[in-house]
Amino acid sequence: MEKIIVEVGSTCTKVDKFNGKNIEKLEGKTIQFKKHYNEDKKLRESDVNKLIENIKELKNISKDIYVCGTSIFRTLNDLEKNRFLEKFKNETGYNFNIISQERENELTVFGTTRFVQDKVCVFIGGGGSTEISVYDNGIKESVNSKIGVIDVMQKFPDLAENFATTNLETVKTFIKERLNLPKEKADILILAGGGHEKFARYSGIKYEENTLYKDDASSIMMDIETRKSETERYYKSISLDEIRTRVNDPDWWYATRAMCAFVLVVAEEIGAKYIVPTNIAMVYGILDKGDI
Repeated sequence: MEKIIVEVGSTCTKVDKFNGKNIEKLEGKTIQFKKHYNEDKKLRESDVNKLIENIKELKNISKDIYVCGTSIFRTLNDLEKNRFLEKFKNETGYNFNIISQERENELTVFGTTRFVQDKVCVFIGGGGSTEISVYDNGIKESVNSKIGVIDVMQKFPDLAENFATTNLETVKTFIKERLNLPKEKADILILAGGGHEKFARYSGIKYEENTLYKDDASSIMMDIETRKSETERYYKSISLDEIRTRVNDPDWWYATRAMCAFVLVVAEEIGAKYIVPTNIAMVYGILDKGDI
């Protein structure tokens, strides 16, 4: 029987279908939980309702649905958390499982390193949190931070405009002053936890086939110098308005320039030579580790 796994983050809701053998990525939703929570100081009812309706729609594919949440849901006070969990259960029939930052990191690192032989760093960026792990036949170092792209967007809202007016180095400095960074070094930085491959393919930045290791879920890469120059181009010369007109999820692109800055901060800190952007999140770990 087909199973649906839904991962709800501060901004992106990721949906995967598992048929017992293969994982198929389905179209997810962009729901600005973190951004609206910062504005309202509570979960916005329309966001919660949008999520609930999404889950109800997925019942048309499978009744076997596992739903989990990260980032913003970990920060709710007990009263608001219990109200949300009760409403979600009553209206969907499913439990909403809140995943700790440490567990999210472990499950995602498993998915990204299944076919990796070399020492790598795994970056998991989100709307309200960041997890970074150095992996070498096991996690050697792991650092977590309660800062994400929405925090950057609050400081530099122009990053969502057609072209950014804030300098990339200014954004990187803001992030580096607030982000916990690993001491270990690694030649390869794997981007996970969100649509990093999707970004690379649809933004117009340059990439090439991944020749570092074989993984169908990690099929592209770029060297660090290409990533640096292409990020500068994404800030100054690539039209975000043009991208939004040709994609089916324009809201998703809101914080992509902020995410690009996070990537460079981490890459430069660990001395990365190559970057591998993936769409891998927790689903591989969830299925393998029996969390459902």
